[in-house]
Amino acid sequence: MSETKHSSLPRVPLSGDAANEITRRDFLNEITLGTLGIAGLGSVAVTYQFFSPNVLFEPPTTFRAGNPDLYPVHSVTFLQDQQVYIVRMPEGFYAVSAICTHLGCVTQWKPDTDMIACPCHGSKFKSDGARIEGPAPRPLPHFAISLTPDGELLVDKLQNINTSQVLKV
Repeated sequence: MSETKHSSLPRVPLSGDAANEITRRDFLNEITLGTLGIAGLGSVAVTYQFFSPNVLFEPPTTFRAGNPDLYPVHSVTFLQDQQVYIVRMPEGFYAVSAICTHLGCVTQWKPDTDMIACPCHGSKFKSDGARIEGPAPRPLPHFAISLTPDGELLVDKLQNINTSQVLKV
């Protein structure tokens, strides 16, 4: 066998295009570093999202519903932002939830039939929230309603009250 003799002279860099060529090892190193960098940034983003609080912006549970003079007697007014009906009858005011007690759909006031109806499964309620028919197991809840010192209606959705309690004005 013949042996190849290697020169003990130092390697001389090539000039021109051959000097700019990247070796396979350098290419794989660059790809590996790039992949690790992308994975690292992804894990930082996921970790940040995990530790950030999940904030749900819901309307306040206590809100002002305006002056009582805004509501004529024998009226049912839907406040969409709060999903509450403000009902004014001759005996006084009451606030009724607009959320159906069956599966949580938002109900609709039907003035032609003088009732509140659930569009999802057909439950029907009187204007005071009493259940008439349908799969809803309970009447619509009533919320506490009072007057503020400056004379506006104040509804507290955290306080469910008896359906016989009305605010006399």
